[in-house]
Amino acid sequence: MKARLNTWTAAPKTMQAFVDFSTAMAKDGVEPSLTELVKIRASQLNHCAFCLHMHTREALAQGESEVRLTMLAAWEESPLYTDRERAALAWTDALTLLPQTNAPDAVYEQLQAHFTPEEQTKLTMLIGIINAWNRFGAGFRGVHPVQQSEKAAA
Repeated sequence: MKARLNTWTAAPKTMQAFVDFSTAMAKDGVEPSLTELVKIRASQLNHCAFCLHMHTREALAQGESEVRLTMLAAWEESPLYTDRERAALAWTDALTLLPQTNAPDAVYEQLQAHFTPEEQTKLTMLIGIINAWNRFGAGFRGVHPVQQSEKAAA
């Protein structure tokens, strides 16, 4: 994969403003473990390798298990997630794939059962932010860090 554009060089003030906004929202969001699961799940759906790399590493550093991260792509089929996590992941899927899902009532009802109105708002903001970051990462083909030993054979 070859990067298309370095957005930090092209528009540094815009990118810094987005970082500042994202950071401010993260300080008052949902619990950190759930935050990383949501970021990883949206990044899976959006095929953003850069964000997957970053947020998987952050989740591991926070103590998330490798098996839960591995199974996240099939979260609906795994008993490893709490009802609250399942509600957040379903909401993440619904909003990330909004043109296909129309944010179904059943998914929203599940969300309401596990999140207060304030938490619903914060979770929705988190989903919107990671989806925006994914547009930068996937759209401009952001390349995640790679160790020489990890590179594919030519």
